[in-house]
Amino acid sequence: MTAPNTPEEIKPTKPHKTGNGSSTKQSLAGARLRKHSDFQRAYAAARKRQSVSMSWFLALQPEEIRSSGHSNARVGLTAGKVLGKAHERNRIKRRMREALRRHIDLLPEGADLILHPRRVVLTMEFTKLEAEIVRILTQARADAERFASQSRLVSPA
Repeated sequence: MTAPNTPEEIKPTKPHKTGNGSSTKQSLAGARLRKHSDFQRAYAAARKRQSVSMSWFLALQPEEIRSSGHSNARVGLTAGKVLGKAHERNRIKRRMREALRRHIDLLPEGADLILHPRRVVLTMEFTKLEAEIVRILTQARADAERFASQSRLVSPA
């Protein structure tokens, strides 16, 4: 292997910009649950659902957030000590964040989704993990739309 000839060949490449100003590589940073109170509110309002390699919770965001127009889909990841040592928990979260980042457009609008992985996420094939996350996201999106339509029917206008 030969050394690069010019400084341009040494520079890391940046994600290419598309015509609308966004990059082709999407970020999950703006769509993450971060506050403990948001996690607690979602746990209180949601029902626990099970999947092969994780359990998940889906809750609609509070009405004041949804009506203000600032409601974006948010997702939270948890990895407790029962999953293993810190480096194993970090690897599980990295794998899940990458799968979520690839399918960020499937996140349900106006809802918070919390994912609790099981230890099997550490060793399963990434394509299987990605397929399961896509299945969960599509189910969560359908549930969020159903919940939103039910809340519009119940709440007075």
